[in-house]
Amino acid sequence: MLLPLHGGTAVPLCQIPLDDCEITTVTDAVRQWCEERKVDIDSIEGRRAMTLAVDLIQTNPRHDQLLAELSKQMARQ
Repeated sequence: MLLPLHGGTAVPLCQIPLDDCEITTVTDAVRQWCEERKVDIDSIEGRRAMTLAVDLIQTNPRHDQLLAELSKQMARQ
């Protein structure tokens, strides 16, 4: 699976410094966010959500709040 990063560069998830639990948390949150908004995860908006979710999980220790924070941040963009 490739993960889009800021600047449009796609990087394999194996090169992102996340553990398996964090990867699952990120992908679950982004899938749920996309489903709620009827957005394709491979769309530009879905990829932006994935990038933001990776940034958020690396900076926020509250993984249980990832979906809420992702929704809040994406609404600002």
